[in-house]
Amino acid sequence: MTPEKFSQLDPVIHSRVRLGILTILASVKDASFAYLKDKIGTTDGNLSANLTRLEGEGYISMKKTFAGKKPLTTCRITGKGRAAFSEYLRTLENLLPLKTE
Repeated sequence: MTPEKFSQLDPVIHSRVRLGILTILASVKDASFAYLKDKIGTTDGNLSANLTRLEGEGYISMKKTFAGKKPLTTCRITGKGRAAFSEYLRTLENLLPLKTE
């Protein structure tokens, strides 16, 4: 696949961690920071930076509360994020057509 074809993909989503975040959030009501970190297998700093990027684009919303005395960050995909994720998947399907036999 040529680099030009990849330029059709949303660069905000086209990262292993951000794609993982949106994939999880598209299938649940919300997810905690700890859950995302565990499922994606990344560091606190890396996850935090990627969540901040997605939030800055309006693709997710984050809510910070406390569970007892521990901070709890929960994330949720927004309507804009769901639309961007759906478009990303459609574009990917068009770039990588499935072979039928």
